[in-house]
Amino acid sequence: MADGADGKGGGQQGPSKANWLEVPADDVGDAIVASLAAAGVDHLFFTSGSEIGFFQEATAKARARGHNKTLRLITVPLEHISLNAALGFAAVTGRPAVTAAHVDCGTLHYGGAIHTAWRSGLPVIMTAGFPPTSYAGELKGGRDEGGHLWMQETYDQNGIVRNYTKWDHKLAWQDNAGLVMSRAVQVARSAPAGPVYLSFPKELVMLPMNGAKFPSADQLGIPRAVAPDPHAVTEIVERLVRAQKPVAVVANSGRDPASVAPLIELCELLGLAVVDSVQRGYMSFPFRHPLYQPQSALSDADAVLILECEVPWVPNRNAPSADAYIAYMGHDPVQMRIPTFEFTADIRVAADPTQSILALLAAAKGVLTDADRSRIAERAQTLHKSSVARYAATDKQATDVAKKDPIDPLWLSYCVGQIVTDNTLIVDDTLPSPRLRDFLPMERPGSYIGNPGSSGGFAPGAALGAKFAAPERDVIAVTGDGFYMFGTPAPAIWAAAHHGAPFLTIVYTNRSYSTGTTRVGNAYGREGFAAKGGYEGGYIDPPIDFAKEAEAAGGYGETVRDPDDLAAALQRGLAQVRAGKPAVISVWMKRLEAND
Repeated sequence: MADGADGKGGGQQGPSKANWLEVPADDVGDAIVASLAAAGVDHLFFTSGSEIGFFQEATAKARARGHNKTLRLITVPLEHISLNAALGFAAVTGRPAVTAAHVDCGTLHYGGAIHTAWRSGLPVIMTAGFPPTSYAGELKGGRDEGGHLWMQETYDQNGIVRNYTKWDHKLAWQDNAGLVMSRAVQVARSAPAGPVYLSFPKELVMLPMNGAKFPSADQLGIPRAVAPDPHAVTEIVERLVRAQKPVAVVANSGRDPASVAPLIELCELLGLAVVDSVQRGYMSFPFRHPLYQPQSALSDADAVLILECEVPWVPNRNAPSADAYIAYMGHDPVQMRIPTFEFTADIRVAADPTQSILALLAAAKGVLTDADRSRIAERAQTLHKSSVARYAATDKQATDVAKKDPIDPLWLSYCVGQIVTDNTLIVDDTLPSPRLRDFLPMERPGSYIGNPGSSGGFAPGAALGAKFAAPERDVIAVTGDGFYMFGTPAPAIWAAAHHGAPFLTIVYTNRSYSTGTTRVGNAYGREGFAAKGGYEGGYIDPPIDFAKEAEAAGGYGETVRDPDDLAAALQRGLAQVRAGKPAVISVWMKRLEAND
């Protein structure tokens, strides 16, 4: 390996190289771990593999030698959970986390979480070992363990994830390992942030070194937040002020908690109605603020501000009129990670969302007249009245079905909202149908994380990572039973119990796939052959006993069938979590498109 592998250092010393970090390293594995620590990465979600054992050795060695910075190695028995946990950790902290997988098999076990990472806008460093290819006895770590080593070699292991990463690399003999790892962190953190992948041949990580020298990720340089073009800001503000029914569409600007307060001020100043985009993201705006409106408000909008979101609305459903003014602001306003993107806009501004909101706010304060303020106050009052009436009607809908048996999903959503406090952090992996968002009184920035992609199974791993990031918070994962099983929850519950990172999971157990029941019925009709045949393939009935599964993994489990006991059951689950034990509350419901 370059620069220190032979004990002498390598290459000509240039001016920039003089300031590189110098760290003790007995082998390349030590340099990799030291580079991550230097980048401020401190959590490694680890699934065992013989060729990635260097992570275990290097972190244990660093602690034994009293190094102030090294990785906390968190054992997780499945890579899918590890990657979602890294995403949950990054969503809460804004800092990158790293995962480690066992060769190609473990990389494949990352599964749908690879898709979620790609759509997340979060900095995660996916790593994996690569099987040795050197002849037995030639190099330390060569092909001397068993026949499986030949079976693990592929032509392009990195290609498994290349469609879903910003950058990938297979460590090579000539590489400076510390520099390569710093580069991985630099790319992952640069906006729009996202996943990177780095694979390590076993022989290379075991090569001896006499110390290592490399630039940190900060020395390579992380780009500063980009401010919007001032002329674009002026244009957008003028159009929003002149509009009769302006609307802001939000999704992911709340990824930065600092964006929430100025967005509230901006929307209150301009009387902007605020709606969610199609893809729910973060708590970008308080969920029960008087200016929050249903997506149907878009259909009457004459000016729309879209902030950091992928899909603002579904065409032909609540879309603004063709002559409405559309401004699109965000890190990637053309959505380069989506191959086909048909949404039009009058102006697109590539800029940091928080910086954009602050610039719009400053500009708006300078142009409002008394007449504008009077008109805006009237509009805000109308939106306020509409919101109060809508929230009251929504709550009544839920309480009207409070006694329904089996338990109605609206009643469960209402009861979840009732246990929310300022200390709650919700991880949401539900579909729109139970309308969970309608009942969540989230106001604290950073209090809500929605699945950023379309791969179900986000909640168990993400809640685990979120709890590591915020151990003092009540972390509550909410999901349907289909997505819950996709999430392979047992390893997450085991890891939560083992590492003292408990969270509460609430499962809508309707024993149905909406895709295989309701959506099939919508597509082919309730008189179609699939419907008449009982939607074969659409049900998971009887379901797994999620309560017993939780107990087997070291947690607390409970199945609730009585609607009168639901609120108390959720409190029992919270009590278990606060006492240090992960808990699962499975809530029994009617099957979709069936008469139970």
